[in-house]
Amino acid sequence: MATRCSTIIIGNGLAEAIAGLRTPGSGPRVLLASQPTRGVDIGAAEYIHERIAEQRQRGTASIVISEDLDEVMALSDRIAVMFDGQIMGIIERDQATRESIGLLMTGETQKAPVEAI
Repeated sequence: MATRCSTIIIGNGLAEAIAGLRTPGSGPRVLLASQPTRGVDIGAAEYIHERIAEQRQRGTASIVISEDLDEVMALSDRIAVMFDGQIMGIIERDQATRESIGLLMTGETQKAPVEAI
């Protein structure tokens, strides 16, 4: 029996794509947002952030891929950091600091409060 999975993918600041998140119904199970606010103004970025947060509150699994550290920290429950093609660690949001994320971004795992992978 096949499992049906509803997914919405938002990429490269396509603000109009986020409008689909307002559609009533069962909604998506997974939201994959890659650089969701790149190239948009502050008002549009706030709107996109609000829609992503709403989906998370509805139980949608949300994955945000972004180079904007403020965006990642504002939208994430857990933060996975990659370096040289590998996940260096996963930090719970309440333990994440710019410094701990920065260490992982440079490949350093000894000083960062990371979850074992």
